[in-house]
Amino acid sequence: MTARLDDQPWLTAPATRAVMTALEAAGGPGCARFVGGCVRNALIGAAVADIDIATTLKPEETDRAIRAAGLKAVPTGMAHGTVTAVSARQPFEITTLRRDVSTDGRNATVAFTDDWAEDAARRDFRLNALYADSAGQVFDPTGQGVADAAAGRIIFVGDPRTRIEEDYLRILRFFRFFAWYGRGEPDRAALEACQALASGMTRLSAERVSKELMTLLAAPDPREAMAAMSAAGVLAQILPEATTGPLFEAAVGLSPEPVVRLMTLLPVDEPVVREAATRLRLPNATRDRLAAAARADPDVDLAMSEAGVRAAVYRHGGRAVADTLHRLWAGVPQEADRARRLLALAETWQRPAMPVGGRDLARLGVEPGPETGRLLKAFEDGWIADDFPSVGHAERLAALVSGPRG
Repeated sequence: MTARLDDQPWLTAPATRAVMTALEAAGGPGCARFVGGCVRNALIGAAVADIDIATTLKPEETDRAIRAAGLKAVPTGMAHGTVTAVSARQPFEITTLRRDVSTDGRNATVAFTDDWAEDAARRDFRLNALYADSAGQVFDPTGQGVADAAAGRIIFVGDPRTRIEEDYLRILRFFRFFAWYGRGEPDRAALEACQALASGMTRLSAERVSKELMTLLAAPDPREAMAAMSAAGVLAQILPEATTGPLFEAAVGLSPEPVVRLMTLLPVDEPVVREAATRLRLPNATRDRLAAAARADPDVDLAMSEAGVRAAVYRHGGRAVADTLHRLWAGVPQEADRARRLLALAETWQRPAMPVGGRDLARLGVEPGPETGRLLKAFEDGWIADDFPSVGHAERLAALVSGPRG
């Protein structure tokens, strides 16, 4: 199947042209081709975010060619053949054609080549082993990449077990690409290989695993991919606390946020959530967000009043309350109208500052110490219970001071 990339603004942009012209000035016409995601996405009408280029030039030659053209060259991975060119503030990752010499499931020792078919043979999936020249002519060394992209098939290049044993992250990449680009049933041979080799993912760094997982969860509809990943035993390998099911499936339709979707896979248990997030080395902000939602859960329900929402937001923060409401809404989809109202309040209400403090108590004759903390806590509890009145603070505090001590 032959194909061309037509009407692609990124292909004809001056920044792109400058990079390709620089490479071809050094290596001749055809020495550089666009590769992978930009070609695949252009073919299927999806957005193109990153522009990667493959070349027959050696890394040092690429570096010199980019600099000779007056562009910035960053040696981001010279040992593996990669130089990043910066043109009009846009990065272009340029990698020399490669073949694997040895692999250990995580890293590969490579040798450079000028054979496009050899380079394609070491890539993960056929729809990613696609190249296009500066005129937009597509090259498909496997003979199936263009058809796979059009049909939504995620199929390994060559033998699935061999590709996975080269890099066990390809197990997660299979499910991630299926979530974003797959249609129909997942490839059976790929699923069988992923299931058989799932234990090999223990060799991977937590950062690589969590990045793939969160990107998968960010797909428009990751439900089929997650169900397949769970059935193959892959989810249990990376996140044994997770459970797919109706709650997660409903949450996907309610929120595009991967953190909210992840939350519905995990139990409502703060220590468990913290341990899982720490093990995956999720960003601290993500870990704390998941933990805060679990902590807020006892104080949030869909039957609560607006005053109850404000009280929960004051104690736990708007984000934690909104996340918890999303999870509750996923469990009871028929309460959509009420959930939306409560969510809008949780996301917009501004937490007021405590209107009294230690100085106010000192003016009433209370010495600094434990009694100050007790009185302030009592005032705060009553102020929250009365829905944050804006007046009468001095009288309320005086009444507490003159009341029974203990």
